Amino acid sequence: MALDQSFVGRTYPATDPYEVGREKIREFAEAIGDTHPVYTDPAAAKALGHPDVIAPPTFVFAITFRAAGQVVQDPQLGLDYSRVVHGDQKFAYTRPVRAGDRLSVTSTIESVKSMAGNDVISVRGDVHDENGEHVVTAHTMLVARAAEEA
Repeated sequence: MALDQSFVGRTYPATDPYEVGREKIREFAEAIGDTHPVYTDPAAAKALGHPDVIAPPTFVFAITFRAAGQVVQDPQLGLDYSRVVHGDQKFAYTRPVRAGDRLSVTSTIESVKSMAGNDVISVRGDVHDENGEHVVTAHTMLVARAAEEA
């Protein structure tokens, strides 16, 4: 069953703030194998003009994907999450994510399309700090695979 086009433009409430910690940044950088000192050494980050360590660009995915859960779990939308695969991810930064940031995400459905029997939904996650300043926008594409014919 195709997803309802009337959901395009629907915005979900902002998430509770996520506090970005130095240790989380270090763990993430290690997990992806990025050894740049700006992710682990406050002095190295300050030498490059940052107030503290910064997160690798894809770090924010965990925060925005959790926020997109509001979309995929919306019973009115009718998305069968058991058939969903992650299709694409893009980030547009205003500034880097920094240790100590308290970030909230507001998710908006940007598009709903049907392609070859699959539903493709694009979700924009606007990330703001505790002062309301924009940090990054994440664009996530999810594909709900068509049900297999018996």
